Amino acid sequence: MTTIFPMKFLKYSTIVICSILLILYIWGKLYSIEAPLVKSSRIADTIHIQNDLRFLTKECRYRNYQNLAALNKAADYVEAGFKKITPRVEEQRYRVKGQQFRNITCSVGPENAERIIIGAHYDACGDQEGADDNASGIAGLLELARLLNNADLRYRVDFVAYTLEEPPFFRSNYMGSYMHAKYLHDQHIPVKGMICLEMVGYYSSAENSQDYPVGIMEWFYGDKADYITAVHKWNNGSFADTLTRILKTEQYLPTKSFTGPAWVPGVDFSDHLNYWKFGYSALMLTNTSFYRNHNYHLAGDTFETINMGNIGLVVDELYRAIRLLQ
Repeated sequence: MTTIFPMKFLKYSTIVICSILLILYIWGKLYSIEAPLVKSSRIADTIHIQNDLRFLTKECRYRNYQNLAALNKAADYVEAGFKKITPRVEEQRYRVKGQQFRNITCSVGPENAERIIIGAHYDACGDQEGADDNASGIAGLLELARLLNNADLRYRVDFVAYTLEEPPFFRSNYMGSYMHAKYLHDQHIPVKGMICLEMVGYYSSAENSQDYPVGIMEWFYGDKADYITAVHKWNNGSFADTLTRILKTEQYLPTKSFTGPAWVPGVDFSDHLNYWKFGYSALMLTNTSFYRNHNYHLAGDTFETINMGNIGLVVDELYRAIRLLQ
């Protein structure tokens, strides 16, 4: 009994998980808009993206909570970048264990309109460059702010560069994104939804370059790490669903989606999870993190491994999607 039961349990658990994933895939096909790639001129400036990413990775070594000088150097750089775009820049300061940390916010669009939050964390894990995780997200954030500042927007868009996303603060109330989401909630600020940019710089067209939490997912998503993914949980509000459909219609590079339970490993592994806590509709745009990039949280996550062009395509696609939101 003691040996047979675990084997049966494992067998039936695998069947249940595979069945859930199959249902999720069918659901995605039925309720997502599929379209061929849009042949459109590019607007994101990959030179901007490259310069921002190089500074964060090479000049801010190493931007973690134990190296406050480098972390503040990165925050200063992002703040200066935002101020080149608009004077509507603010800091959210808070203290953790006697040290002061900062979120940096830049706003574009109509001042009093309902808000869309687009965020990325600028801290890194340990003594490494953190190029994909998550200088890539910050570089994309800065370029998207540059572009949307000149757009005719229906919504106010707040770009937020978060601190303290990485361990040992992940899932704690010390995360910069928790502080920001709580502020919005406590101030009763109307928020349409939130977009998290988490690891958007690493890609590969090689076979078997993409991993998954469950092997059967390869049948539906493919074995090449050449796409970006919109990820959110079930019952997450209309914003996440609508934006995902637009992204898959306007895709400038292959764009896939995953909607499922938050307990699937990786679904809540970034700053969007804190907006869920306060009832906001939020999603993550990601290259799937450690399921693809084996340099995750290691010294190999360097500037030289990043595809600047594909970060630009993510920015182009998201720029178009924000413009199309009703």
